[in-house]
Amino acid sequence: MAYFDYADAPFPIRNDIREAHRSFWQRLARAGSWWTGAQRVAIARESRNALTCDFCARRKEALSPYVFSGTHTHEGGLPDAAIDAVHRIVTDQTRITASWIAGNAAEGLSLEAYVELVGVVVAVFSIDEFSRALGLALELLPEPQSGEPSRYRPAVLADDIGYVPTVPANGAVGNEADLWPNGGRAPNVVRALTLVPQAMRDWRELAGAQYLSFADMANFVGHPDRSINRMQMELVAGRVSAINQCFY
Repeated sequence: MAYFDYADAPFPIRNDIREAHRSFWQRLARAGSWWTGAQRVAIARESRNALTCDFCARRKEALSPYVFSGTHTHEGGLPDAAIDAVHRIVTDQTRITASWIAGNAAEGLSLEAYVELVGVVVAVFSIDEFSRALGLALELLPEPQSGEPSRYRPAVLADDIGYVPTVPANGAVGNEADLWPNGGRAPNVVRALTLVPQAMRDWRELAGAQYLSFADMANFVGHPDRSINRMQMELVAGRVSAINQCFY
């Protein structure tokens, strides 16, 4: 099946966007580092279910999400902690705490599995929002492929930012040597998913098509394949960040 045809799109879609979406959909269906292909597709499905989950809507209105109990609307295929994590990331991410992540780890949702889960949610939600913005139906989720997770963990990690270990700015060596090309100057937002390097690579590919590649970050004027210049791009990005309460 050819995913992301975009034949019905009201505007022309650049080929690099189409290919980035197709490429991620192929990886989504395969076993990752900590989840099987079936589980990864289930994570993607729950990222969509979260938007219509009545429990999520009621919990978001509560003074604290940590004293509000209930049951999510979901389709199964994942541990309860993983379902809750997906729904919380989509609907109430600004109230996620270090203690909640640590508590999940103690109950079996390891930090590594959590980071891969975040990576899948972020990628799928980004692709889905692209379709929603154009008034297109969401793409059918791929058929999961068989296989077991690699359980790969980077050799060089640090606990200097955020709530989970990350590859430090000067730690992109060995299997992680491709993570950033700028001699160890990696902003924290780039490091965020590096406990699961492939999650970071997936994010990097999508961001390169939908926003800017690492190399293009230094271009403050414009790009020949874009319809708006860099200043306009940053205005849109800033407005979206404000609406999403991303104060990074």
